[in-house]
Amino acid sequence: MKTKTIRQIVTFKATPHQVYETLMDSKKHAELVGAEALISKKVGGKFSIYGGEIEGVNLELVPDCKIVQSWRYNDWPEGHYSKATFLLEEIGDSTKLTFTQTNVPEERYEDVLQGWRDFYWQPMKALLEKL
Repeated sequence: MKTKTIRQIVTFKATPHQVYETLMDSKKHAELVGAEALISKKVGGKFSIYGGEIEGVNLELVPDCKIVQSWRYNDWPEGHYSKATFLLEEIGDSTKLTFTQTNVPEERYEDVLQGWRDFYWQPMKALLEKL
């Protein structure tokens, strides 16, 4: 299977802690995506978003700095996972999030690429501005 890599950089008017918690806290993540989210805060712990449409495992967690997870969508080939890395860097009163997702199936690349913008970064900016 051919795969591609997604690279995106987004800046949020929030602290690295607020961004990290929005991604890693089940309740805050559910508010962000408007759907059920169950997220372990432990390395090796599992997560499930959108009622199991997306699932994976935490590979590396450095609070307020770095999240590395295996990700798979339920319509991907059986057993195929991508690797999502979220790097958080404080820049003044904002946080720069550098996002990389490797091993995305080529036929799903455009959907996943746009999905991060539409279902994560834009709503996250709106959510964090309210804090």
